[in-house]
Amino acid sequence: MSHLNVPPPSVLILDEYRARAGRWQAELTSAERLSRQLGNARLATGLAAVAIAALAIGAGWISPWWLAAPLVAFIALAVKHDGVDKTRENAARATAYYQKALSRVEHQWIGKGHQGEAFRDSRHLYADDLDVLGAGSLFELLSTARTAAGERVLAGWLLAPGEPPAVRERQAAVAELRERLDLREEIALMGEDMRAAIDDQAMRQWGELPPVRFFAGARWVALALACAAVITFALFFTQVLSARPLLIILLGEMMLGMAVRPGVQRVLASVSTPSRELKLLGLLLARLEMESFASPHLQRLTHALDQHGLTASAEIRRLERLVDYLDSARNQFFRLIAAPLVWISQFAMAIEAWRGECGTHIGEWIAIVGEFEALCCLACFAYERPDAVFPELVEAENGAPFFDGENVRHPLIDPARAVGNGVQLSGAACSLWIVSGSNMSGKSTLLRAVGLNTVLAWAGAPVCCSRLRVSPLRVGASIRVNDSLADHKSRFYAEISRLRDIVELARGGQPTLFLVDELLSGTNSHDRRIGAAAVVRGLVEGGAMGLVTTHDLALAEITGPLGERARNVHFEDHIENGEIRFDYCLRPGVVERSNALELMRAVGLDV
Repeated sequence: MSHLNVPPPSVLILDEYRARAGRWQAELTSAERLSRQLGNARLATGLAAVAIAALAIGAGWISPWWLAAPLVAFIALAVKHDGVDKTRENAARATAYYQKALSRVEHQWIGKGHQGEAFRDSRHLYADDLDVLGAGSLFELLSTARTAAGERVLAGWLLAPGEPPAVRERQAAVAELRERLDLREEIALMGEDMRAAIDDQAMRQWGELPPVRFFAGARWVALALACAAVITFALFFTQVLSARPLLIILLGEMMLGMAVRPGVQRVLASVSTPSRELKLLGLLLARLEMESFASPHLQRLTHALDQHGLTASAEIRRLERLVDYLDSARNQFFRLIAAPLVWISQFAMAIEAWRGECGTHIGEWIAIVGEFEALCCLACFAYERPDAVFPELVEAENGAPFFDGENVRHPLIDPARAVGNGVQLSGAACSLWIVSGSNMSGKSTLLRAVGLNTVLAWAGAPVCCSRLRVSPLRVGASIRVNDSLADHKSRFYAEISRLRDIVELARGGQPTLFLVDELLSGTNSHDRRIGAAAVVRGLVEGGAMGLVTTHDLALAEITGPLGERARNVHFEDHIENGEIRFDYCLRPGVVERSNALELMRAVGLDV
């Protein structure tokens, strides 16, 4: 079990991020300065217009035509100002994006990202124990997704292992995306605050709503009446016809409006929010459609966006145009013209026709964007952790699971400080490690390092190891179990309930990796020794493998009956200048001393 020094994050990555952040900050500073100048110029132009108006209209000294000059200048400045403000907003988002990227590389990311609390389940077998979700979690470190769908896919990958063929394809996709910095930057800067805006569930439900029915030929009748209204009005205006034909046409339009009104109202009530959010989704889809990929998984995602020769982004743009035309009828100047053109009814029926053609594909488009974003999250992690490697995913040996890793490190600890250890577990050979050691020596950290790297491996991400060969595994952890007043459960009851779930997982034939911290610490030493031996023996004999930590050195004796299938390892500490020091390196055997008394004295207790 060797310890290797892990290099700090690549200087090249830091330099790249700092250079990009610097360029965007310079653009932001320039845009802010220009925006202030244009604002002052617009104010000056407005004051000049007031002065000219006073001279032209009030005093009559000059021609009112002089007002055209400041008016034209003001319009030109307003157009320019709008463009500069968009540039400023884009530069501000880019600057914030790279500040977050730098915080991840410099290990100052905790509390600055999305924590995935919506996906939390206290009954999950490892999520809370391994810090998969929540503040300072693996999800917070990984998630750069801008949509709820992307976050949901990423959380799903972290909370359940994938099937080997699918995970190997994810690995290839992540490897291809790793160096695509420009692509990730463009996605981060698209549109507005896309993550806050997109409600993918609402969009999917809108697309799958029952169809709104109109009578047969309603769209053609509406178009015919609109054309007839234009023609009869033109003939009336040129005095070719009397007003009677026009009035008859308008009466027909009123009757049509009454017939289709219920359906039109339903379309108007349901389309507003989905159309805005689909517009943002369309930006992501359009960018994805532009890319050419080599990995089969990414190729399938992009090919799935081509429906009947028309891409998903083109279909969404078509909907955008229909909704824009519909909204134009709300303009007070156009409203009078829109009424005889049956404008609202025509475009409401056109939107419903679009939903009939494309609505069922919305869920698929969202799923594609979500999966692509999740892959980009893993690719970003792969880029920012050059010390991480893709694991070798292999089938269990003779049906027995295994985890064989060198320099296994905790992914959430600063890479410059993380200490790695070799861990070799096999259901066919040594399937149990009893880890002893003093307080704060690294026992719980080792369990989480093994568990989180297993989670990363079967999500399709690189792992924080020098090398890792791992078979399909279901993880069960009992590291952070607590009592619950709401459920009337003590800590001991919560612990044995979790142990029962892990045992049932192993008994169900699932290849199981168990990670248990301070086994049965909530009961007396006699019951603890008997119960711990029985639980561990049952897990090992059921084909599971794992690590158990303990302070109770008597528990180290339970390896005896298991022979070569179990071993004792430990962490040590030493006193240096009156302070306790740890090297976090695993050693064979049982720890021979405890630092509990020294720690109590260190905090001021008289012992």
